[in-house]
Order: sequence, then structure tokens, then C-alpha cells
Amino acid sequence: MLRAVIVEDELKSRETLRGLLSRFCDDVMVCAEAGGVQSGKEAILEHQPDLVFLDIEMPDGSGFRLLERLDEINFEIIFTTAFEQFAIKAIRYAALDYLLKPIVPDELVAAVEKVRQLKQRKSNQKQIEVLLNNINPDQLESKKIVLSTSEKIHVVAMNDIIRCESDNYYTHFYFTDSTHLLISKTLKDVESLLEEGNFIRPHKSHLINTKYIRNFNREQVAILLTDGSMIPVSRRKKEKILEIINQL
Repeated sequence: MLRAVIVEDELKSRETLRGLLSRFCDDVMVCAEAGGVQSGKEAILEHQPDLVFLDIEMPDGSGFRLLERLDEINFEIIFTTAFEQFAIKAIRYAALDYLLKPIVPDELVAAVEKVRQLKQRKSNQKQIEVLLNNINPDQLESKKIVLSTSEKIHVVAMNDIIRCESDNYYTHFYFTDSTHLLISKTLKDVESLLEEGNFIRPHKSHLINTKYIRNFNREQVAILLTDGSMIPVSRRKKEKILEIINQL
């Protein structure tokens, strides 16, 4: 049984979510509800839930502010939002889960199932730290993302990623310190995740950080990166890539 707290300022939204959980997730017990940051903090400290459904925007502050007020976060989080693009991007960077309102039952069931699978994990503190670090839209240079492998959760700075290379349903990440990670995400998913960074996709199999471009080889139609990698440029993207490089 998962013990849950719902932190949501709208009574109707709380009632709807509670009803969906009762109908589709019968092993989730809602032990408390709250309508704001302060009452949410009190409910979490009192009930020590396994899971918190957390609204992003509330009258007395954001769900992020609530998390900042807690000394320890030893529960899983599913954010709920009526769609705030920047907040969703920050949540995705941190590899946390969210549901768009109005909540779709299938998506709720999938999010709760993910929580069940993560229940034995010691802590999601690293992910929360990444989230809170990234909620300032002006701090692009310091943005971090969470990359999960079968062994570990890795927190990496976006600016430390030199390039990404597709490997079917996986993606290889190459970093400035010469380390490498293989992540279970397609390059298309990675491109979406890194779209606010300095990344371009010169070829269907490659995504590169423009900070690390050394030169463009016209003869080979390829980009040389500072780590010595030679990245091919597809013919149809050549002009666009040259335009981007000329603006660097």
C-alpha cells in the first residue's frame, strides 16, 4: 500500500484526483490533503507519505517552494500542472514525473506504477537538487540533468556534454572529462531534453554541443570537435549547420 498526500489548491481538483486514485489505483491510500505550501508541508511532516501529488502553482507559492522548505525528501513526487512549459522542462531535466490537468486515468496509472518500482530506492534527493537548481530560467550555464543507468543515477552539467550518439533505442553521452554513459533513451528524446542548451543535430545519429566545435571540414562535410571527434553533417542540413557555425 502506498500512502499518499495530495497538495493542490483547488478543491475540485483534489476531489477528482482522489476519485481517480480510488477507482484506478486501489493500492494508493490518500492519508491527507492540503491546499497550499504551508499546509502541504505540515501534512507531509505529520503523515510521512510514500508519495506526494504536488501542484506547481498555489496561492501561497509554488510546489518547488514547498520542497525547498523540507529538510529531507524521502518520498516520491508526481507533479500536477495545467501546463507551464518552463516548469515541465525543469521537471524533465530532473527525471521526475508529472501529470497534465485534466488528469488522464491511463497516465495516472502509469505514473503510480513507476512510483511502485522506485519505492525501494534510498532517496531521490539528487533529482530534487537538480530540479531546484534548474527552476531559475536565467541560469542556463549552470543547468544540470539527471541521467539514469541500470547501476546509478548520474547528475551531469549540460555544458559538460560534448556530444551524443544514437545507438538504436539507446544514446551514448560523451563528456569533457573523457567519461561516457550509455542511456536508455532515443536520440530524439535526448534532443528534446537538451533543446534549451547549445546543441544542434547535424546528422540523424549525432547531437553536438556547439561550444566544442573546432572547425568545419568542407571536404569531408563534417564537424571536428575539441575531443577529436569528426561528426558527419547530412547534405540536407549542411547549409543550416554552416549558418549556425558562422554565428558562433
